Amino acid sequence: MRVLTIKQPYAYLISEGIKRYEFRTWKTNFRGEILIHASKQSDKKAMMEFRDFNLQELCGAIIAKATISDVIKVDNNFRKMLKRENNTIYKHVIEDLSFKGYAFKLENIQKIKPIYINGKLGLWNYDGEVRY
Repeated sequence: MRVLTIKQPYAYLISEGIKRYEFRTWKTNFRGEILIHASKQSDKKAMMEFRDFNLQELCGAIIAKATISDVIKVDNNFRKMLKRENNTIYKHVIEDLSFKGYAFKLENIQKIKPIYINGKLGLWNYDGEVRY
């Protein structure tokens, strides 16, 4: 199964179903199920910013499964939609008008039992067992 490595707290926010879009400077034609991997390093500034969400800083593990259902070019109209959906979670993308990347729309998010493994850049493959 394909895996996407994401820094904490963003991986945790996705695993909780709070964050439904993940942002990248690159796009993919892949649609389907992926695993969410929390990278070994967290974003300390973001951890402080989102501390009210009772974050779990589990790092270096696959923690959730989701479906990439769409990849959307981030433009001003999309930023307006993000602001309506959740201005707090998407604040950085909403305010950073220089970001010209893509939003991976994530659906069917499920937590799984952590699988401790090193991550990689891009979408990478994991062939092991997944348990819920």
